Amino acid sequence: MTTTTPAITDTDVQAMRDRIYTDGIVGVPGAFSTGWADQLNRDIQVAFEEARSRENGAIGRGPNRWYVEVHPEQISGFLELVTHPAVTGVCEAVLGPDYEIVEIGFDIPFEGAMNQPWHRDFPSPELTYRDKKLNSLAINATAVDTAEDMGPFEVAPGTQFDHDPSFKHDMFPPKDLWSRYEERAVRKYPKRGDISIRSALTIHRGTANQSAKSRPVLVLGVDAPGAGHGALHDLAVTKGFWETLPESVRAHLKCPVVDELTPITQKHDIEGLVMGEA
Repeated sequence: MTTTTPAITDTDVQAMRDRIYTDGIVGVPGAFSTGWADQLNRDIQVAFEEARSRENGAIGRGPNRWYVEVHPEQISGFLELVTHPAVTGVCEAVLGPDYEIVEIGFDIPFEGAMNQPWHRDFPSPELTYRDKKLNSLAINATAVDTAEDMGPFEVAPGTQFDHDPSFKHDMFPPKDLWSRYEERAVRKYPKRGDISIRSALTIHRGTANQSAKSRPVLVLGVDAPGAGHGALHDLAVTKGFWETLPESVRAHLKCPVVDELTPITQKHDIEGLVMGEA
């Protein structure tokens, strides 16, 4: 048994949806067992070593900080993650019943990773900044217990609808606006088994990792139909893996079903993150 969260009610889902619309992020403590998270950590380490062994297998997100996109079957707990009632409930409540899983990958900040600039993960669509409607979500699952010196994730709640023409690449607020995010900044200290569900448009950053430990975090990207982020990713599954998935999961995986997986060349570069703060 890997899921440890009590039954998720419709009231719980509505409260989580409302929290995402208010704060841009909601936590689900103890969604999984520590054993599930430990296996996730092992899977990430294997995938990271493989990715680093080839050109463009991993992409820099600042000094000593990497992002790697993988295929679903590289993560042993993929099925448990995408069928967790908090994940399915919130995805449907925010994105609609035909939501699409478009990305799975992980971030790893190592010792020496610096403060990232405040940013969002991609430009805000007009639907969001004009109509205040979200059409994508990111689910994060930590693979380790997070301590203060490990470079915790820092988020500025309520900034998912911020829109300003001064944002570089429509993603990076200029430094003269940083005070807004610093005043709101909340550091997150998730433990193994915890997940969060957020809008990747909520302004956030990774902070400096002053420990000797890495802090791997899984990222599952989910879109409403038409959001278009699938074009940035190369998700695929083998026929054998596809056949093990229930129809309820297949319905949300709009990706190629192949005989053999091709290692992913990273192409979702985030402009500017190669320059962490000194």
